[in-house]
Amino acid sequence: MVERIKINPQEVDELQEILKHIENGDNFLLSGGAGSGKTYTLVQVIKKVIEKYPTSKVACMTYTNAAVKEIEERVNHKSLNVTTIHDFLWDNIKHFQKELKKSLIDLSNDTNVKRIKISDTEVPTDYFKNLKKGIQYKEYLRLTEGIISHDEILILANHMFKTYPKLSDILKDKFKFIFVDEYQDTSKLVVEIFLDHFKLSKKNNIIGFFGDAMQSIYDDGIGNLDNYKGNEEGKVKEVKKEQNRRNPKLIIDLANRLRTDDFAQTASDDSNAPNMDGDGNLKMGEVKFLYSYDNDIEKVKKHLGWDFGNSKKTKELNLTHNLIADKAGFKALMDVYDSDPVIALKSDILKKIKENKEKNRPEIEINETDTFESVVNKFQLKNRQRELKKDILLADSEKASLFNELKDKPFSEVRNIYLSKEALIDDKKQDEDDENKKGSKRDELIKHLFKIQLNISLYQNKKYNEFLRATDYRFQVTSIANKIALKEKIESLVNTDNKTIEEVINEANEKEICLIDDKLNSFIDKNDYLYNRIKDIKFSEFQNLFEYLEGKTPFSTQHKTKGAEFENVLVILDNGNWNKYNFQNLFLDSGNASVLERTRKIFYVCCTRAKEKLTIYYNSPSATVIDKAKDWFGEENIISL
Repeated sequence: MVERIKINPQEVDELQEILKHIENGDNFLLSGGAGSGKTYTLVQVIKKVIEKYPTSKVACMTYTNAAVKEIEERVNHKSLNVTTIHDFLWDNIKHFQKELKKSLIDLSNDTNVKRIKISDTEVPTDYFKNLKKGIQYKEYLRLTEGIISHDEILILANHMFKTYPKLSDILKDKFKFIFVDEYQDTSKLVVEIFLDHFKLSKKNNIIGFFGDAMQSIYDDGIGNLDNYKGNEEGKVKEVKKEQNRRNPKLIIDLANRLRTDDFAQTASDDSNAPNMDGDGNLKMGEVKFLYSYDNDIEKVKKHLGWDFGNSKKTKELNLTHNLIADKAGFKALMDVYDSDPVIALKSDILKKIKENKEKNRPEIEINETDTFESVVNKFQLKNRQRELKKDILLADSEKASLFNELKDKPFSEVRNIYLSKEALIDDKKQDEDDENKKGSKRDELIKHLFKIQLNISLYQNKKYNEFLRATDYRFQVTSIANKIALKEKIESLVNTDNKTIEEVINEANEKEICLIDDKLNSFIDKNDYLYNRIKDIKFSEFQNLFEYLEGKTPFSTQHKTKGAEFENVLVILDNGNWNKYNFQNLFLDSGNASVLERTRKIFYVCCTRAKEKLTIYYNSPSATVIDKAKDWFGEENIISL
């Protein structure tokens, strides 16, 4: 039985307009600004079509597993299938193994496709004939074994729906309605499937898109549907959701100044909306622009007087994890995973080798017996006038020691060393109640350290039952004596003092709190260079990382905060040497157009997270930046510290 729908007054027109497009057989787009309640409308549309078309199935795709869970909780019905986009596409192509194999081979042999390469030579048509398990979708990529990962799914699915119209027939028969949430962050390849390749099928269904072009903050997203929408037959019909239910007046006004399209938000006409006061009037809110010339963030926080210890109510938004790492106390770990100079040199060499091959230039000759140092020397000799990176690297004693650790290893071994910050900081929670996503990219070392710290954290927070379930010692707790022994073991481990990561790993193993398993041993064997860099870092630094990733700190990256909301938001305008963003040019309205647009959108997303108070901090602004800030925020809200 479908729950009866109670619709707020401001929702009626938009919902009825969408239902009219559905009755006419038109694909549609709901465009809504930040805080407009797009997910609420999506849920209402799903409920309505289930009620009106009880024999039809509905597919809903969204960007994250957290969003999947939210929609499933709001609409619990057998006719609804909610998944991430990647899972949805895989579920609908995985049974067509013959076509999958042929498509992978065709894509590998296509010189225009860079991502999918089974071999550098022509792949024969029967390459996968002896593949026992068929093509599989995993968290890792092994194309030679028929295993694809996250990034290859979209390319493969797009090719298959373009090549085999019967896939569209089958999918349309299966789902009369397909709804795409956060469409602006959806790959162009996905939109092409639904709006171009679906036309190869004569069967009918309805595609609905929900999102906001101004919040397209990921480069691999389509951004907007301008090439598809219109009033003509066959075009995507746009419905605008202009009321804002989250932000107070001053933030709505600022957001409208930042938008570059013809979309402007208004106050909600619902007196019970979250941004209304007790008398049913729109809250005024608070917006400040603070600046100084000493980059003293603590001075900024002291001036604001907010409770930065409450991560649910207050957030400090920085552009990158690197900018946060020093503030949150895990810079040494971040430097290893994201700023290793020797691995950067190795990557430069591989890049040059690839460029030479693609442009048919004379290649650097590499033999099986070549060590890393010998390859570096060949590379440097060939590029003497432009490349002196080895000399620069060796001039620094710390960097030189890293190079010396790898210089005598075979280049074939060194070339396979990859360090990625995603292996360190993937799966960041927004707050403590947030859920972990599926398929974390954390490596086995970080996962093991998490297990250790989880034991410590549960015990320190007196969550004893959860601690007993988490510890590897749990199987021995059969008597009071065992419990006393466990108490002594964990209390000794809790006192980490100045212990290194390796010391804590070994102690947790000896005390049987968290045993060293085959996964960790295998990881260390295969990644000895990384482990040797990590093992001597203080475990207290990992504890700081744990607090950050578990959402127990006020810090968040500006990208990660999309979709969230907080009472108080402090936005730090520092691009952290990331040349894709430039906050100064945002205020000057100058510079590279794509950088300017990208910066404006991330700034829009940041500002619209605030439900009550918003503060922007800019270090060392020019007079021109301050003048623009006065225009955007009001002269009375510009404060020099």
